[in-house]
Amino acid sequence: MPEVALDFEKPIIELEKRIAELRQIAEQEGLEAGDELRELEKKADHLRKEVFSRLTRWQRVQLARHPLRPYTLDYIDRIMQEFIELHGDRLFADDGAVVGGLATFEGMKIVLIGQQKGRETKEKLARNFGMMHPEGYRKALRLMRLAEKFRLPVVTFIDTPGAYPGIQAEERGQANAIADNILAMTRIRTPMIAVIIGEGGSGGALAIAVTDRVLMMENAIYSVISPEGCAAILWADRAMAEQAAESLRITAPDLQELAIIDVVIPEPLGGAHRDPGAAAESVRTALRAALEELTRIPIDRVLDERASKYLRMGVFHDPGAVSGG
Repeated sequence: MPEVALDFEKPIIELEKRIAELRQIAEQEGLEAGDELRELEKKADHLRKEVFSRLTRWQRVQLARHPLRPYTLDYIDRIMQEFIELHGDRLFADDGAVVGGLATFEGMKIVLIGQQKGRETKEKLARNFGMMHPEGYRKALRLMRLAEKFRLPVVTFIDTPGAYPGIQAEERGQANAIADNILAMTRIRTPMIAVIIGEGGSGGALAIAVTDRVLMMENAIYSVISPEGCAAILWADRAMAEQAAESLRITAPDLQELAIIDVVIPEPLGGAHRDPGAAAESVRTALRAALEELTRIPIDRVLDERASKYLRMGVFHDPGAVSGG
């Protein structure tokens, strides 16, 4: 895939290219790094810290969608010792937008489910851009039931713009499939963890995210609607997406403050796509801590805390309200 640079990344990338060129010349001529090279490296380091320490919400949206950002299968390759993929929903078909199966994470057997977007055109079409059909949600639920049966923790990786909105999906019961998953996940008797690695879009994400712990990458997003969709509804103008992103508060720090997610997973400076290996290690560390915590808690308590977690969401108290007599 060709190099992709977001607008706010371009000055950094141009400087890094200049540094790489100077370093290559120095190596070819057997010279030591000169003052110019050292100054450029300092400048690049300062620029990276300056740009990525003050990202806007819209810029984080762009990072969450970056085409070079690691996807589910990238994380599986890096942090799982073993992965046996299982296919199909046993009712209609296998959905390529979601991968799932049995995995081994640091010696622990788990069931892993993750949305997969795809990179090249052919793969994107095969994966339906990470937008699941009803059979995808039913496959995910089948795997959760399997995990419950064998008392294995469930880990889900979330990265989707939303559930597939096409007429075929509606004909096959898209809304029911999402609702069935949400209800079932409140009751499944095994520890469950969701990791939002990119986009967490609408019910398409929530249908595999009603878990005991929700971990979220630093530059991921999680929202009931995309900024573009929100802008189209509120202002009848998708060009207002940047303003919508600010109003929606869809970034990891926002959602941690609102108690929608539990843990923000730090990313390498510049985003996960700049250093996929370091990003994977951050996911490994956060996932290990969550699994160690949850697997020590009795399952009845896990279920009680899961129910309380979601019942608290959306509830607020107005101290200025006057109660009726």
